[in-house]
Amino acid sequence: MSGHVSQTAAPSHSDHSASPWGGGTSPYKVSYGKMMMWFFLISDAFTFSGLLTAYGFMRHKYADIWPTAGDVFTHFPMYDGHIELAYVAFMTFVLIASSVTMVLAVEAGHRMKKKSVQFWMVLTILGGAIFVGSQAWEWYHFIHGTEHGAYLLEDGVTVMRHKIDPETHVLEKDVFLVPVNREGSLTEFSGFREVSGNEAAVMKSTATHIKGATLKHNEYGIPLFADFFFFITGFHGFHVFSGVCINFIIFLMVVEGKFEKTGHYEMVEKVGLYWHFVDLVWVFVFTFFYLL
Repeated sequence: MSGHVSQTAAPSHSDHSASPWGGGTSPYKVSYGKMMMWFFLISDAFTFSGLLTAYGFMRHKYADIWPTAGDVFTHFPMYDGHIELAYVAFMTFVLIASSVTMVLAVEAGHRMKKKSVQFWMVLTILGGAIFVGSQAWEWYHFIHGTEHGAYLLEDGVTVMRHKIDPETHVLEKDVFLVPVNREGSLTEFSGFREVSGNEAAVMKSTATHIKGATLKHNEYGIPLFADFFFFITGFHGFHVFSGVCINFIIFLMVVEGKFEKTGHYEMVEKVGLYWHFVDLVWVFVFTFFYLL
């Protein structure tokens, strides 16, 4: 009696590749490179969300004495006047425009148009570089402050600053604003009171004259405003600078024809995801920090 031994055939390579986790395919038709980029961007979004949430809590707590961005960021290159947030608006426009050029670069990559990819990536890099340079210019003026400065009182915390007419934006040299503590509290405030004449002279005699903003003092008001400004805009600026560097590296790879050889421009698409994320984050920073 001859025995019949049944054998189970070993799964072929094609069987493995048919499984989503067999190593031969990408889940949801998305490459692993793009999926990892999405994971990174989501984690980074949580970081920025935490920073903006903390900013919101602190601004709400000190709402009565919090500086108004429109009164702080009034500078514009080659213009000696008061224009609220004009240069910040220009920076925002440039960054959003660079996001459009990045879309066009990705679209050109889908059509395998090497020259078009190069052209749109150059404009994207240029827009990012202008934004980073503008951010540095804004930091410079914020750190160096105004011509008149302010006065840090004896307690080393309270800032007595010049009053600025809200309609004419003219600084009143002999009138100052001092935060008023809520009754029974050293950390809560109910707004400002005007100080002038002999009272102002006495307070100035024991105060330290300061200009601009650092992590320790802030000519424009509460130091927390400067702390959040430096950290949030600096963290975002680092992302933009990194994006400019990465875009430049990818641009060189495009020029060398690397993606023509591989038959796709997926790397341009992946760096495009990062660039759009950086632009989107700035929209939230611009809205929450500057406009509200």
